[in-house]
Amino acid sequence: MRIPGSRKRVLVTGGAGFLGSHLCERLLADGDDVLCVDNFYTGTKENVEHLIGNRRFELMRHDVTFPLYVEVDEIYNLACPASPVHYQHDPVQTTKTSVHGAINMLGLAKRLKAKILQASTSEVYGDPEVHPQREDYWGRVNPIGVRACYDEGKRCAETLFFDYRRQHGLRIKVARIFNTYGPRMHPGDGRVVSNFIVQALRNQPLTLYGSGAQTRSFCYVDDLIEGLVRLMGSNDDFTGPVNLGNPDEFTIRELADMVIDVTGSRSKLEFHALPGDDPLQRKPDVELARAILGWQSTTPLDAGLRFTIEYFANRIDRAS
Repeated sequence: MRIPGSRKRVLVTGGAGFLGSHLCERLLADGDDVLCVDNFYTGTKENVEHLIGNRRFELMRHDVTFPLYVEVDEIYNLACPASPVHYQHDPVQTTKTSVHGAINMLGLAKRLKAKILQASTSEVYGDPEVHPQREDYWGRVNPIGVRACYDEGKRCAETLFFDYRRQHGLRIKVARIFNTYGPRMHPGDGRVVSNFIVQALRNQPLTLYGSGAQTRSFCYVDDLIEGLVRLMGSNDDFTGPVNLGNPDEFTIRELADMVIDVTGSRSKLEFHALPGDDPLQRKPDVELARAILGWQSTTPLDAGLRFTIEYFANRIDRAS
């Protein structure tokens, strides 16, 4: 139980990852005490090393597939590899992280009577037949495909969250996160924004899959973190799931051309076969987030790309 008048104690699993590190930074800026937990499979200490000197920040190496015994007021459950390259490398462990991790964090929240937020994903919609995707759409997922370890793992985690609420009265929040980009993305994560930027900065061919006509919507990381914080702070009666993403839709070809233009790269485009179960369209309906949270993405893609390209340019310079 929280001591009256004390700071809020917040646990962030996957806190040394791309999104987690930005969330830890934001929570500290808001005056909270932050416990960052990560097994460093895809997260890195480099992402949070600037926070280590803060007396309200604590870093712990831990895998959420094992129980965790700590005392906190709120839990953000972000732990899980989120890019196809990483989650397909060890698909069994990916499913365990989503399912066992959810069970362990929900058990912790139940013991502490803590509020808990699940970082779910737009991948629960699969290759959608409905466009844009609304929260009441149940999705079209291949349960035995190469992406199922992540898609179905996240779907099962959502099931667990709502069953814990129905069975135990747990205070839950579920955010379905659409494509997010920004500084601290892993340069080798295989996601389209980081791939294009790294290739463009090195004047290498930009790798497009299929014709490049498939669409995505890209949300800058600061906007996404604002949405997560607003969701956690919303009325307990509002559980979600709620879409968080940028509804502006771009083809992958348009993104490639924009990255080349912003970087001034000499890169050409190189086309490859489309991977299995890769969705052809992805765009969030964010009316629920606007209505309940007063939230929407405000950073234009070209502006967000400039911030992200600057980060990768500095990182590549340091590595060379």
